[in-house]
Amino acid sequence: PAVALEPPRRGSAKASLFSARSEALFADQRADDIGDIVTVVISIDDRAQLRNSTDREREGASSIGFPTFFGYGAKIAAILPGISAADLPSGDVVEIGSASEASGSGAISRNERIELKVAALVIDKLPNGTVVVAGRQEIMVNQELRELRMAGIVRPADIRDDNTISYDKIAEARIAYGGRGTLSRAQERSYGEDAMDVILPY
Repeated sequence: PAVALEPPRRGSAKASLFSARSEALFADQRADDIGDIVTVVISIDDRAQLRNSTDREREGASSIGFPTFFGYGAKIAAILPGISAADLPSGDVVEIGSASEASGSGAISRNERIELKVAALVIDKLPNGTVVVAGRQEIMVNQELRELRMAGIVRPADIRDDNTISYDKIAEARIAYGGRGTLSRAQERSYGEDAMDVILPY
């Protein structure tokens, strides 16, 4: 993970009621510099339904033939007693036919809902004024670890007055939410089931 740089230190002002190292009384408190913290609000309600079907049929036929022994029928008949050229096989001697049919269908139905908040740190400031933020959050409950990671590029003007920003205003957003532990292992397929899916052709 990137390490936030320490902001420059400012000296104290003489004959002043306010310290120069503290924020101004009416200054904008929204995050816009390296080391500042902004709260990212993640609210995802994703639904998708996909259906697909395929039908395929194919038929083919071919035959292979040749004239009476490639034109040597008369010479062969002259050698073999009691056989004429008409008695020798000719025409199509090999016939090949093939047919195949396949059909398949699939359906996917997905419904995901995530509502979380994570405090992100400004780790870089780009020349155009936008800032790069990154945040990570871990929660351990009953031997189940839930981990949230996010990163992206934020325009300071999109940050609200309460120093929060919605995830849909973050460019190049990378949001990962998962877990590991007893519950996650119970939801995973066993190795035997995965092996059977690979071995069984149907």
